[in-house]
Amino acid sequence: MNKVENAYIVLKERGFIYQVTDEKGIHNLLEAGPISCYIGFDPTASSLHVGSLVPIMSLAHMQRAGHRPVVIVGGGTAMVGDPSGKTEMRKLLTQEQIRANAEDLKRQLSRYLSFDKGQAVMLDNAIWLAPLNYIDFLRDIGRHFSVNRMLSAESVKSRLESGLSFLEFNYMLLQSYDFYVLLRDHDVELQMGGQDQWGNIVAGIDLIRRLLNKEAYGMTFPLIENAGGQKFGKTEKGTVWLDAQRTSPYEFYQFWRNVEDSDVGRFLGLFTYLPMEEVRRLGSIEAPLINRAKEILAYEATRITHGEEKAAEAYRAALSQFGEADPGGTVETSSEIARIRGTRREALPTAEVSEGDLAAGIWIVKLLVDAGLCSSRGEARRLIDQGGVYVNEERVESSDLRIGIAHVCDGEVMLRAGKKRYCRVTATAPPANPLDHPKEG
Repeated sequence: MNKVENAYIVLKERGFIYQVTDEKGIHNLLEAGPISCYIGFDPTASSLHVGSLVPIMSLAHMQRAGHRPVVIVGGGTAMVGDPSGKTEMRKLLTQEQIRANAEDLKRQLSRYLSFDKGQAVMLDNAIWLAPLNYIDFLRDIGRHFSVNRMLSAESVKSRLESGLSFLEFNYMLLQSYDFYVLLRDHDVELQMGGQDQWGNIVAGIDLIRRLLNKEAYGMTFPLIENAGGQKFGKTEKGTVWLDAQRTSPYEFYQFWRNVEDSDVGRFLGLFTYLPMEEVRRLGSIEAPLINRAKEILAYEATRITHGEEKAAEAYRAALSQFGEADPGGTVETSSEIARIRGTRREALPTAEVSEGDLAAGIWIVKLLVDAGLCSSRGEARRLIDQGGVYVNEERVESSDLRIGIAHVCDGEVMLRAGKKRYCRVTATAPPANPLDHPKEG
């Protein structure tokens, strides 16, 4: 049986690691054997969004490496509200709203993690936070926290100018207490979260050291922005949700299909399970074929969140509306999308030419007309001069080009006129015997 690769190496290679409390310690911890790790999700809405996919995918990779994810659905901390990354205080929810949202998140997270036979665990921190006596909590836990140190945390500093409520200021204590309880009662040694959670994670590790005299570890993920520096997961229509009722699988697919060229490789590493050699290959493709890599990213990300059937439907719908990014099959992939794409390719218009004509060379202008892509030779010449004609996704530079055997790829030549009009040109063999020709007259 092959040994599973160290999860820390996997996460680092795929771009998940921003900061760790002890790199060597975490590497050795994950190398020594299965551990329990946790991330918290506050149920402030009935669905998570794509901004939550980095922590979700990190837990999925940990589970694939044999470790046990512990997912905290923060029914307790949601009563307070995390100030991290917010410019103003969250709207406070009722306990009924929080419980309903928590149930929805549990079902949603089950798409990414297996909770069978204890492979992953979901806990609600309201179980241990709600019964706390405030005076006892201040005396037993609060005395270990320095206000000066709390003020230096990024999650707090960023809110001081706009205003930070005392309620929110307590959030660090509650999250630290979560980590303490999880190590004490559930043997959770590693907390993971976004880079804005660094102060909270470190505070929890310090509390564990003081109260339990044990070592714990922390890991944070980078803030994901697109190449233009915009917040990840936002579109003109608003937030991209993981719930199909809020963001349809097709809209979800289109979000990934429309990412910037320079983001493709990074996002393939973070949001798919494709092997890293394939991620690097796809990420290195240049325009216009990089759009093929975007199709693969969109399909894989949609498949993970909404399943293969919905991903295939979204892919086919996009092809019907926009055409294929690489109909000639220049970019190879081992994913299921290849099968769907092959079905679509066979449905493209086809023009047949004789092998003899192809061997002699067919004038590109005549071929465009014969294939039905241009109505006249004059139109074909103009389109070529404007740079709008492609053979096997390579732009035709001259109307003098002759298409021959050298242009045949996988038994066909792929023509494109403009952005969306395609035609497959195939060669037909002459009859084996001249007597097979029909007689005239």
